[in-house]
Amino acid sequence: MAPLPLVFFKGIPPTFQWPVKFCIFNTVTAFVLGLVTGNVSQVDRVWTFLPTMYTAYYALLPLWPTESPLPLFPYVPEVVHPEVVREFSPRALLMFGLIFTWMCRLSYNTWRRGLFNLKDEDYRWEILRKGMHPIMFQVFNLVFIAFMQNVILFLLAVPVQMAALQQPSQLSTSDYFLAALASVDLVAEFVSDNQQYSFQTFKRSGLINQNEWPGARIQWTQADAKRGIVTRGLWAWSRHPNFFCEQSFWVIINLFPLVAPESPKLPKLSLHEITPLWPLLPSIVICLLFFSSTRFTEEISASKYPEAYAAYQQRVSMFVPFLTPVWGLLLKLRGKKEAVDSIVYGQDADVKKIQ
Repeated sequence: MAPLPLVFFKGIPPTFQWPVKFCIFNTVTAFVLGLVTGNVSQVDRVWTFLPTMYTAYYALLPLWPTESPLPLFPYVPEVVHPEVVREFSPRALLMFGLIFTWMCRLSYNTWRRGLFNLKDEDYRWEILRKGMHPIMFQVFNLVFIAFMQNVILFLLAVPVQMAALQQPSQLSTSDYFLAALASVDLVAEFVSDNQQYSFQTFKRSGLINQNEWPGARIQWTQADAKRGIVTRGLWAWSRHPNFFCEQSFWVIINLFPLVAPESPKLPKLSLHEITPLWPLLPSIVICLLFFSSTRFTEEISASKYPEAYAAYQQRVSMFVPFLTPVWGLLLKLRGKKEAVDSIVYGQDADVKKIQ
């Protein structure tokens, strides 16, 4: 790929040069395809793959040539320190393995929901399109959907870049601990995905699949289907357990290089300075994205199921499951817990479970 103007690259770290080019290519492609097809879910279809591709670039730095032999082929500029391109970082490889597992889980969930279909579009974009002027929607498409989302997907790999530059000779105690946490997190996210898929399948068909994944073999009832929203399993503790696990996963990934014995370390925060927060930028950005998008998603759910979702919001925490008992205690003190629990978790006595 022909190099971009040198002025543009001035000040960009060498290990960011190929990822920045790749990010720009993805941004332009997503925007143009959105214009041509009228479907702006182009980034959504590659969301599962791009963080892993950026991560693979950093975890496998010693494999790449110093010049790109083909357009978009990864390369590492000659100015990068020889040690970085001579030895693999065990920490970066570990992080790559975890993110690859994350990709497999998300790709499977995306595939079974039919979201890789080229004609499918995120329902939230359609709702936004209806409420915006066509020109303003295309501006939103360029700035947020095509550009900012691609930048976020690139930022998720920055902690792996830090780990690759640290060049530890072996994994540390913190690496093993965080890897265990990330693995548990991925399992919990897989279970929450399966529970939601199982519920949505039952709501559409009225039948229970006895071959569901472990953790999702819940005997749904007609009362659950009538309520319209899943409130059992992990969803009884968090309104979005999958989103909570997703954010937690990327926070854990962000911490790998920051709590390691090598630098950079966790920033020492000052009340008057924001600059030290930059190493935490990937996790901060992804959490802000999920918070804002979840608020919008909940507005849609509340409009479809006004009574049930209003009660669900009062009873169950948006993300953090440990806060749900607190919400229950507050409702009990106000004398509303029994009524709210009946709406959120209640089962009609006359409705028999479908076997």
